[in-house]
Amino acid sequence: MKAKSTLTALCSAMTVNLAASSGAYAADTHKVYSSGILVLVFIGFVALVVVVQMIPEIITLAGMIKGLVCDRKSETAKVSAR
Repeated sequence: MKAKSTLTALCSAMTVNLAASSGAYAADTHKVYSSGILVLVFIGFVALVVVVQMIPEIITLAGMIKGLVCDRKSETAKVSAR
């Protein structure tokens, strides 16, 4: 019974503490985006470079997976032929 009253008192104290606290004085984030068009062009160019470099990697990965699957099929055929 003592544990229940302690838990109730703790929850009540936390509720009162949270209700009485005020908001934090954080920095104002209402600034409007004011970077120029050149910044957006640069970010777009960097994104384009990343995408173009990913294309050969995806093709290589697909070839490796295809080779792995074909090797397993040929191994299965060799084992079943014996």
